[in-house]
Amino acid sequence: MSSMDYERMYTNAREKLLIDKTICKENRDLFKKFLDYEEYKLKRRNGINKLDDNSYKTCLSYVSRFRVVDRWFKGKAWVKLTKEDIKKVYDDLEDGKIKTKRGNKPLKDKRTYYNLIFRSKPFEMAGKSEFVNEVMEFYTPTSKGDVRYITEETFRKLVDLIKMPEHKVLMWLCWDIGENCNSLLKLRKKDCVRQINADSKAIEYNINLRKEILKRQRKARTEPTNYVETANYLDLILKDKEENDNLFGFEVRNAKKFLDKAVKKLGAKCLPNGENVTLKDLRSSMACDLLNKGWTRDEINARLGHSPSSKEIDRYINFLAIDRNKPKKKVYEDTISKLRSEVEQVTGREKLLLLRFDDSKKEFVTLKERMKELEKKRESSDELINELTGNPETLKMIAHAIAKLGLVGKVQSL
Repeated sequence: MSSMDYERMYTNAREKLLIDKTICKENRDLFKKFLDYEEYKLKRRNGINKLDDNSYKTCLSYVSRFRVVDRWFKGKAWVKLTKEDIKKVYDDLEDGKIKTKRGNKPLKDKRTYYNLIFRSKPFEMAGKSEFVNEVMEFYTPTSKGDVRYITEETFRKLVDLIKMPEHKVLMWLCWDIGENCNSLLKLRKKDCVRQINADSKAIEYNINLRKEILKRQRKARTEPTNYVETANYLDLILKDKEENDNLFGFEVRNAKKFLDKAVKKLGAKCLPNGENVTLKDLRSSMACDLLNKGWTRDEINARLGHSPSSKEIDRYINFLAIDRNKPKKKVYEDTISKLRSEVEQVTGREKLLLLRFDDSKKEFVTLKERMKELEKKRESSDELINELTGNPETLKMIAHAIAKLGLVGKVQSL
C-alpha cells in the first residue's frame, strides 16, 4: 500500500466521521479538536513537515476507536458524561460484557482504549480525567507481562502445511528476522542481499529493514538470516523479480488467512496458556527461541529493533528463568553426570585390565616360543650325546684328547 493510500484512507475516514449526523455535534467537535492536535503533535515530535505513513495510520486508528467508544456511551456527549456513565462502561469492559464486533467474544483490546482514550488526551479534552482516575483507581496501566510463544518444532509443522512458496517465505522471515508481518510485506527485492556466510559457508541473505516500513519506535537495521530454509525460499521467489519489485503480491489479511488455516489443521496452540497462534506470536516466538539457544538480551533486542535497554524481552527472560521444569531437569542432569562419571571410571578400569591381559598374553606367547626353542635344543643335545656314546671310536678319540690336554682331573670332578 502506498503513502497516498494511507493519506487518502485517513482523509476520507476523518471527513466521514466529522459529518456523521448519527454522532452528536459536541462529540464531532471534540473529535476534530483532538485530530487537529494529534496531527500537529506527530509532525513536530517526529520532525516532519507532512504526515508520513505511520502518522496517517495512527490518526486512522483514532477515527475507528472514536466510533466504537461513542457507541459504548450510546451517543451521549463526552463532555456530559457522569462518573456513573464511565464506571458502567469500564466495569462492562472488565467483566467481559462488551463484545467484539461479531458479538461472540469479550473485547480483548480494552487496554488500548484505556491508554489511548480514557486515560489520555481525548477524555482530558472532554474534562473527564478526574472521573476516569476515580473510576479506574485499581487499573494497572502496565502490561501484565503475559508470555505466549510457539516452539521451533511447532513452527516447522505449520510451515509444512502452507503450500505456496511465497507464503512460506513470509512465514520464515517472520520467524527468522522477527519483524512484524506488515513491515516484511513491504520489502523489495533490493532489500534482500544474497551472500555466503564467512563461517558456515552457507547461503544467507542480509535483510534491509528500512525506516519507512517499520513502526515508529523500531530502529532501521540490516539483519542476516539464520536459517537455510529462509535463504532457499528467497532464492526461489527472487529469481524472476526486478530490483524494485515487491517481494510479496498479497496483504496482511491474506497472511492471516493461510496461517489461521494451518493453525486450525495442526491444532497449534501458544505456550504456556494455549492461545491460538497469530502472526504477532512469530516475533515473540523467535525471541524466546533465541533465548533458549543462548543469545543475550541485548543481542535479541537489537534483532527486534529495540534499544539495548528495552525491557520488552524481560518477561520472556523471567519466564524461562523460572521454568518449573528446569529444577527437575537440573536434578536429572546431575544424576546423569554422576552415572556418566561412574561409567567412565568402570570403562577406564576395564581398559586397564584389557591392556594388562594383552601384555600377559604377549608374554605367554613369547615364553611358549622360548620353551619350544629350548625343547628343540635339548632334543639336539640328546641326539648328539646318543650319537657319541653309541660310537666306541668316537669315545676313544675324546678320551685321548682329554688326556693330551691334561684335563682328566677336571673331567672327573664334573
